[in-house]
Amino acid sequence: MSLRTQCACSCMLQPYSASSSSITLSMRATPTHQRRARPPPPSCLATRHLRRRRAPAGINRVPNLGSAVSTKKAGMSKDTFINLDVSHHRAVAVVRLLRIEKGKAFVDLLNEKANDSGDKEIGYVQRTLGFSTRYLEDRDIRLVTVIVAGTVRWKRYLDYLIMSLCSEEKVFREMEPLLLQILRIGFFEILKLDVPAYAAVDENVRLAKVALRPGAGNMVNAILRKLVLLKETDSLPLPKIEGDDRAQARALSIIYSHPVWMVRRWIRFHGKDEALRLMNWNNSDPHFSLRVNTSKGYTRADLVKRLESLQVHYEESIMDEFVRIREGMQQVLKAGLLKDGICAVQDESAGKTANYRPKWV
Repeated sequence: MSLRTQCACSCMLQPYSASSSSITLSMRATPTHQRRARPPPPSCLATRHLRRRRAPAGINRVPNLGSAVSTKKAGMSKDTFINLDVSHHRAVAVVRLLRIEKGKAFVDLLNEKANDSGDKEIGYVQRTLGFSTRYLEDRDIRLVTVIVAGTVRWKRYLDYLIMSLCSEEKVFREMEPLLLQILRIGFFEILKLDVPAYAAVDENVRLAKVALRPGAGNMVNAILRKLVLLKETDSLPLPKIEGDDRAQARALSIIYSHPVWMVRRWIRFHGKDEALRLMNWNNSDPHFSLRVNTSKGYTRADLVKRLESLQVHYEESIMDEFVRIREGMQQVLKAGLLKDGICAVQDESAGKTANYRPKWV
């Protein structure tokens, strides 16, 4: 009798001839714990090795950065896989929003060690989503800060629209946290950042497919496309400001994304028109006020010159010692303007109080 054994990769072992009775006797005589399986041939080992080392679909190995650039600076280890198809700043933003919701992070990303801040965020992405992204530059960190801060600021408004565009309220209530954060980012980009609709839809759908599954990407695609259509026709499903004071306060709290108790208090103490102005101002993009250190001999012209060399857009205040900036705080911190004592971050109202001198002094 001739027996042949075949392994998983279809490579044939040498034939083994023996009588059926001898095989039966040998198997009975040898205890189970003493039997040894034959090792697979070299070709089978190679196939298993390649199968184990194969990377997930859509994920590539870290490119060869050369000896001049270390993988540590790029926020990745040598064995890390990065996904070049996913928007890196959106991946960082969605993970940070998850951490903020769990109380493990703050909105602001500003840090004097900007590179370390970017490395940490990429590490969080790798541990949460299972893949890494390319290194975050200063402009990427600024964009992440804008997206995260804006999404948190307009959370009540965004969630109301997401729930309205879902097939039923139960779908929104039971939605996965990661999927909900991706939708919030997409809604914020389309409604408040004026990102091109095709770009916002495509990038967030791709992120949902890679971070979750293809079905999640299809859901994001359907909801975002419905939002784009409603925005183009100016027919967003927002609540109407009608009814008693309580009902109007609830509607305004959704439209302006403020707590109901705050809206009711502002209307009661300041009136409806002033409350609307306060909420509009509270939702506006914040700016940093830099005060030049005149005690060290610096002038506002010196500070403006340094900001221009850093390519930071600024606006001169009505107060002689102040300059306002909306973006570029990372460059200011890295250039050492605060550390060297050239300027300091101070609100203009606080500066005006400090400059006040009574008449009798």
